[in-house]
Amino acid sequence: MFAPSKLAINYAIFALIATAANICTQDLLIRSYLGAFDIVVSVIVGTGVGLVVKYMLDKRYIFRFRARNVAHDTKTFTRYTLMGLATTVIFWSFEFGFHHLFETKEMRYIGGIIGLILGYLTKYHLDKRYVFRTEPF
Repeated sequence: MFAPSKLAINYAIFALIATAANICTQDLLIRSYLGAFDIVVSVIVGTGVGLVVKYMLDKRYIFRFRARNVAHDTKTFTRYTLMGLATTVIFWSFEFGFHHLFETKEMRYIGGIIGLILGYLTKYHLDKRYVFRTEPF
């Protein structure tokens, strides 16, 4: 494991990468899909992309986790996703709240970024305690 300051810097960098993946995915979908529920679809797909990117970075570089097999990795990813549900509520509350208040794409993305920052701060502690534990869950 890293020293606390290096860990925090690396976690922040990985959160930025996942945030960029999320917001860029949303923007690409909004530009290419103008159908029903376009914003909701873009937020859901962006969230999924960000989740997978963040999981891959966290498990390898933050928690130095090595799954024993595919089933173990699947179980760990499932727990990671479940911990992400609570933090997704934070993220989506900010993103949809800013969308409702300001009614612009740019402010919706700003709200999403604020929500992701708060969510990732919470998620680190949940993941450390419940997902990437060294003892059995």
